[in-house]
Amino acid sequence: MPNFIQVLTTTPSKAHATEIAQHLLNRHLAGCVQISGPITSSYWWEGKLETAEEWYCIIKTTADRYAKVEAEIRATHKYEVPEILAFSVVVGSKDYLGWLAGTLK
Repeated sequence: MPNFIQVLTTTPSKAHATEIAQHLLNRHLAGCVQISGPITSSYWWEGKLETAEEWYCIIKTTADRYAKVEAEIRATHKYEVPEILAFSVVVGSKDYLGWLAGTLK
């Protein structure tokens, strides 16, 4: 079974999240992308405390695809410094992970 990961990024709008999701799915870099939001993010940017409405993309993929996923997110993302974080899937349903592996061929 492949080494599965979830990649997280945030976007400024649901439309932009959908654009990134479709971009990754159409290239078979992700088997599933979940979009949720809106969320409120507070953060430091250029010396100022900012607050913004954002949307999450949770991207299901494999570790060997991470570099391509990151490159595609960077190529399509509207942020100068997008949040791109990957988390290992330690364990999961055999049926779900089997399905996910099948989508990434």
